[in-house]
Amino acid sequence: MASANELEPKKGPLDGVTVLDFSRVLAGPYCTMVLADLGARVIKVEKIGTGDDTREFGPFVENESAYFCCFNRRKESIVLDIKSPRDRELLERLLDESDVLVENFRPGVMDRLGYGPERLAKTHPHLIYASISGFGHSGPFSELPGYDMVVQAMGGIMSLTGWPDEEPARVGTSFGDLGAALFAAVGIVASLYSRSKDAQGTRVDIGMLDCQAALMETALARYDVEGIVPNRTGDSHPSLAPFESFRAKDGKIVIAAGNDTLFMLMAEAIGAPELALDTRFMTNDLRCRNRPELVVEMERILSAQNVQHWIDALNEEGVPCSPINTIDKLFEHPQLKARNMIVQVQGEAAKPFKTAGNPIKMTGRVEIDTEIPLNAPGLGQHREAILAELMSDKGSYDLPSGAGGASSTSKQSDTATAPKAAPEAA
Repeated sequence: MASANELEPKKGPLDGVTVLDFSRVLAGPYCTMVLADLGARVIKVEKIGTGDDTREFGPFVENESAYFCCFNRRKESIVLDIKSPRDRELLERLLDESDVLVENFRPGVMDRLGYGPERLAKTHPHLIYASISGFGHSGPFSELPGYDMVVQAMGGIMSLTGWPDEEPARVGTSFGDLGAALFAAVGIVASLYSRSKDAQGTRVDIGMLDCQAALMETALARYDVEGIVPNRTGDSHPSLAPFESFRAKDGKIVIAAGNDTLFMLMAEAIGAPELALDTRFMTNDLRCRNRPELVVEMERILSAQNVQHWIDALNEEGVPCSPINTIDKLFEHPQLKARNMIVQVQGEAAKPFKTAGNPIKMTGRVEIDTEIPLNAPGLGQHREAILAELMSDKGSYDLPSGAGGASSTSKQSDTATAPKAAPEAA
């Protein structure tokens, strides 16, 4: 019989890990948001007066940035003046207590501030130092600024996004920032595991352009093998058919019959078993070569009924399919709601709004109550609490002066932490 302790939900797997977050805007803050969602304590270091740039990004909820709150939930905020000797002493204390440092400045900025990776590797060898920048800290482009739009263009993804006869398009979300954020989180977690064996910190150097190249799927290999530059294919997959959207009576439906068995099941589901016997469509390779003819044949059939009719018929046969949902449909999507993927966040104004939750589900871990908003910090909100904590840990200490100081416990609960902001010009 399990003990009472075994039956209690566990805290996040990163409980006990402290992250000092110097990042701002999106890539860095999204990375540290993931770490916070996994249980890490994230202390966001912000500049005096303005803090993270995204505090001024819309949309706004009672004059607070929803953009900032989305990616800085479950975090603490402390304002520091790095030019002040007293605040530098405080920062040294924080470094002593931290496991991870995350920054997304351009290469050289942290060195000029006196907190570069080489210096901290000597003074704080336990520290995992993670940098996210446009092009990484080596190579001929390392000094250049790299925003999401720049790396989407340079990394090739824009050349593959859109329709063949139209202009290249940006991916609809900040694909460059988010990809870098997730690779950085993986690097940090791997470094924490490595440190558990040898007690040594690691430098994690993430370049947004590198991450774009890594996310190009088979495009690089396709060019090397075929010698043909991959181009835009609209919403179809270049290597699979049918794997795209089709016009039904009242809208478009996506059908992803990615192998021969699924194609046969699809043909049965739409009442056209003869399609599976058509010599033009008998293998995936033939279907890709004869895609235009396949689309004509399928839309001739699908246009006779509404999207929901075909969704029901295809699901009955186990064929992957979906309507093309607009964002408003996600809030009440039964699968997302069942998985606690729509959560509430609020800033100091305490007016909650909905956003996406943590997609990493782990056995035995605490699932948040989606009715209780996750807090994003006010600028410098936790400074005084952190100072008091450092005093109790280190003994007598003359408190540095500075901005901020709403009283709050510095050891935050699930509803008192907030995600980090991502990188500016990384």
